[in-house]
Amino acid sequence: MSETSGTTFGGRRAIPPNNSNAAENDPPTVELQGPVPRGVNLQDYLNVTNVHLFKEKWDTNKLDHHTDKYDSNKLIVRRGQSFYIQIDFNRPYDPRRDIFRVEYVIGRYPQENKGTYIPVPVVSELQSGKWGAKVVMRERTSVRLSIQSSPECIVGKFRMYVAVWTPYGVIRTSRNPETDTYILFNPWCEEDAVYLDDAKEREEYVLNDIGVIFYGDISDIKSRSWSYGQFEDGILDACLYVMDRAKMDLSGRGNPIKVSRVGSAMVNARDDEGVLVGSWDNVYAYGVPPSAWTGSVDILLEYHSSENPVRYGQCWVFAGVFNTFLRCLGIPARVVTNYFSAHDNNANLQTDIFLEEDGNVNSKLTKDSIWNYHCWNEAWMTRPDLPVGFGGWQVVDSTPQENSDGMYRCGPASVQALKHGHICFQFDAPFVFAEVNSDVVYITAKKDGTHVVETVDATHIGQLIVTKQVGGDGIKDITDTYKFQEGQEEERLALETALMYGAKKPLNTEDVTKLKSDVDMDFEVENAVLGKDFKLTITFRNQSPTRYTISAYLSGNIIFYTGVSHVEFKNETFKVTLEPLSVKKEEVLIRAGEYMGQLLEQASLHFFVTARVNETKVVLAKQKSTVLTIPKVIIKPPCVLCDSLTRPGHQEAASAVCPHSPSGGGGTGHRQVDFSAAFKKS
Repeated sequence: MSETSGTTFGGRRAIPPNNSNAAENDPPTVELQGPVPRGVNLQDYLNVTNVHLFKEKWDTNKLDHHTDKYDSNKLIVRRGQSFYIQIDFNRPYDPRRDIFRVEYVIGRYPQENKGTYIPVPVVSELQSGKWGAKVVMRERTSVRLSIQSSPECIVGKFRMYVAVWTPYGVIRTSRNPETDTYILFNPWCEEDAVYLDDAKEREEYVLNDIGVIFYGDISDIKSRSWSYGQFEDGILDACLYVMDRAKMDLSGRGNPIKVSRVGSAMVNARDDEGVLVGSWDNVYAYGVPPSAWTGSVDILLEYHSSENPVRYGQCWVFAGVFNTFLRCLGIPARVVTNYFSAHDNNANLQTDIFLEEDGNVNSKLTKDSIWNYHCWNEAWMTRPDLPVGFGGWQVVDSTPQENSDGMYRCGPASVQALKHGHICFQFDAPFVFAEVNSDVVYITAKKDGTHVVETVDATHIGQLIVTKQVGGDGIKDITDTYKFQEGQEEERLALETALMYGAKKPLNTEDVTKLKSDVDMDFEVENAVLGKDFKLTITFRNQSPTRYTISAYLSGNIIFYTGVSHVEFKNETFKVTLEPLSVKKEEVLIRAGEYMGQLLEQASLHFFVTARVNETKVVLAKQKSTVLTIPKVIIKPPCVLCDSLTRPGHQEAASAVCPHSPSGGGGTGHRQVDFSAAFKKS
């Protein structure tokens, strides 16, 4: 097959970028080596009359390759694994004098050395890891081939041709969309970079098209069902379009590291006209609120058809769509939720909270934030670019948070490397490490411009990291895959290792962490029901024989789930006197009228308490969030048989089990309807 002639620049031959799967440049149907003698008809030689791909859902190709769920009438196979095709000729095939081969082409400027033009020779035996075609059956004018693809093959939609050699040149079949073949990553193939050896995990992380995404508060974990829909009609083409839109070179599309990194950039539209526009300000004009989405299919199809970003998404929507993208292409993937997830804005591997001298948070200096929860993805792959042992689950995050190499993207970052603090390995490991394992450092900004580290909370960030159970909808705790148990020597060693590799030197907190105060402070928030008052109880403990006085400050804020404050609804200062070896509790009443008018979608109440021990100048600080409990609304219609709710003297029966209800032995009667779910988006 002849290559497209390039343009010469400064003595170099330049081939135009080959970065679109959809773009085509059909090869010639006849390639002559010279003039054809008079009287010779090339059609008298071996000619192809038809090609059969065995591409129905029940055919062995799709069943063996686990692609029978795709709603597509095209052949879809996984790389590194053989599949069958049948070629019909105009006469019986004679291997002693007939030469032909199958060709796969992708993109507009195919080149053999780039893997975008693949000539598949007919061989006597297939070799693992190499392209080849073996004749497995000859019957009359038909030949059935077993075609072996390379486990490193480009992933995408290939055009297929059959080329026949004659003494005067090559005769090639013309372009036929019916023979287009999709080739995907193959988690079932040991030689593929995404090979996953556990059958149940392959079923979950590749073939399951329905999932559960966890959100909410660590003390009140909620879940939402999500339809990934990776096998739905048009989704595979939409995922390939995402890479086309990124102008990703086709030669790199066989590398799951590159594919997942491009995907993390393209699922958000922050800087590249990607799939989803993010919005966290509770304003969703001209779009769909993030909480209204229940799956990825509508989002990806709309993006593909309109060629414009879809509005709007937040972290779980980005993660859900990205999961569809990865699973559709054959990369094992899952959605992960991190509770109390840090956003390290200045790359110093710690979460810095700046305080005024009176204990209030200095919002001008405080750029880091702590999300109630944050969702990202893990993708399974080998990492030949890293030292041995750092393959497996990789963090990839498509929520636009920080710029990485000029684009809003994150990962892939090795989970195993993160656990041990080896953040020197690409990609974006320092940022992800801070999300799960950074210390919260409270710093007082003095009026003279100096900064004083007051206290360090080493346990607040990354308290729980979860994903969906394999084969079920329950919670699987995977915190120990990201970090050692808090307080263990290994956990501190991992942090010290990360700080050693960190690009920016953090504030010195060593002396602060070694200093143990005689006074301890903590607080608890009473179960808060929407529309009702509740109490916040602050407990001070004096463990010394010395009497202390304390100046304390409480701030209550409505915050987005990203940890960004919307409005402060409560602030209060108070004095506390602590007698030697004593415990004292202070109660603060939070009235419903103080917060009700400020509530937002997905918002929670965040409380921040700082206290200064006047005698020692030691500052204590704690912060906690609480999610309002939605009251249940139960409607009990009257029973048409006993009319127990309306007859005088039957008030008690209204709360009792109706004798005609299913639970009371009958088939009809009172039915309780729980409307609390309707208020969850309020």
